[in-house]
Amino acid sequence: MLDGRSRPYGSKVSLRGGDLQARRRSAAQTHGDAAAARRRRPPRHRASRLLVLALSLLARLLFRPYDTSASLQPSCLRSPSPLSSPFTNLSAAISSLAVWDGVHFARAAECGYEYEQSFAFLPASSRLARPPHPIPAVLVISGYVLNNIAFVAAAAYFYRLSMLILKDQKAAYRASVLFCFNPASVFYSSLYSESLYALFSLGGMFYLFSGANAVAMIMLALSGSARSNGALNAGHFCFQALLQTYDSVIQKKRPLVSSTLVFVVHRTIWPVKILVTAALRSIFIFLPFFAFQAYGYFNICLHGSSEDLRPWCKAKVPLLYGFIQSHYWGVGFLRYFQVKQLPNFLLASPVLSLAIYSIVHYTKMLHHLFQSTSIHKQIVTSVGEISIDSYKLADVATVLKSEHSAGPTNKAQGQPEVKQRKSAAAEMVSASVSDSRNLIGNLNECSILYLPFVLHLAFMTVTAFFVIHVQVSTRFLSASPPVYWAASHILGSPSHSSKRWSNLIYAYFTAYILLGSLLFSNFYPFT
Repeated sequence: MLDGRSRPYGSKVSLRGGDLQARRRSAAQTHGDAAAARRRRPPRHRASRLLVLALSLLARLLFRPYDTSASLQPSCLRSPSPLSSPFTNLSAAISSLAVWDGVHFARAAECGYEYEQSFAFLPASSRLARPPHPIPAVLVISGYVLNNIAFVAAAAYFYRLSMLILKDQKAAYRASVLFCFNPASVFYSSLYSESLYALFSLGGMFYLFSGANAVAMIMLALSGSARSNGALNAGHFCFQALLQTYDSVIQKKRPLVSSTLVFVVHRTIWPVKILVTAALRSIFIFLPFFAFQAYGYFNICLHGSSEDLRPWCKAKVPLLYGFIQSHYWGVGFLRYFQVKQLPNFLLASPVLSLAIYSIVHYTKMLHHLFQSTSIHKQIVTSVGEISIDSYKLADVATVLKSEHSAGPTNKAQGQPEVKQRKSAAAEMVSASVSDSRNLIGNLNECSILYLPFVLHLAFMTVTAFFVIHVQVSTRFLSASPPVYWAASHILGSPSHSSKRWSNLIYAYFTAYILLGSLLFSNFYPFT
């Protein structure tokens, strides 16, 4: 039943015959403009991967790796006779391209999870990169191909997401170029999980803010099978539910129904439905990560001897991932705060500084926004905004479908109430577009939709500084959109001080791409 409030995310609105043609022309124009914009954009994402791969191979040819054990190919514990390759030397050379964590991902893809510590590497990368015949060299090649393709797709989603949130094509383009040449670029072109995590998380957020909740839920859940912090993406659905619930409960608009009882039932049941749906979607996003933990518990705790039971198996909440991080890598609150780790804090200081700047910058913008406009109006406008974006994406298909399905009889007949609802829906969409654009334009492109991104980045930054190995921050924060949005803001600012900061950003990104390609590719420590 349609009421006078902004439509739920992803819902469709039927249009009357008069509005149908206008909406069709508008949809076609929007679709054409988007296509033209895509044609104008140079393929920076592909160029960035070619550059990083070329630098990595060149560094590997010019310098001897610090650790050459990656070329060794021990047989799997479960299958003592591995598949042999007719090109032994070539196979060993290709296998040696898997460095650092890439060795563990390749091993998991070839042999499965043989040791307790191997369960720290979640299965998305190892499963998707696994060919039918898991020869080590083929595994490495397929992993490189998969991750570079995934990054190209992730960069495309990043641009589209930035367009939805920033509402500024130039700023979105600058941010996308920065993402393509980010300081952790070498990890996105190697046998690591960063590319798949970025693809699933950025793609999921794009579809979420476009109204395609089912696709968003699946992609965000898959991000949790690539990296453990992917489970945090459930917070976006929680934020969406809070906005929808507020809009449903607080908005005192009577729906276009004749029965008061139906109105009361609708206003009571709809908020509950929103919260229950958000809870189920959040659980679904957590499911892949906890399913993998259950798989580890089944293989180690239930199949093992009771006398040799591992300590984490006896815990009230037997979380394998947390135990591995703490026991094997010393991850924990303030455990990395040691004098000998000062160089690693220095290595992570640029990305942490940029992340803190991003948090402060957007917090100030949101504070100014809430002072200038009521939170109530912001929430109502944001719900309408996302509904509008959803409507635009599905506009062409919806209009064509409506045109084909509307026969002569349907055009000439119809209940007055149904016609009234259609007309009200069309007017509501048009008014919402106008209100949203005016509000955002008056408030320097800021919106409450920035809030979940800022909160997510703040949590990740605190975790990176106080809990995990701090040098990992460079890649740990590399898929957080506000980092690049804030850097894009600095690059686009005309002030003299921004020019100096812009040069520092360029120097930082360039230096870490070069250092990463040289050090990481040759098994030297880098983040």
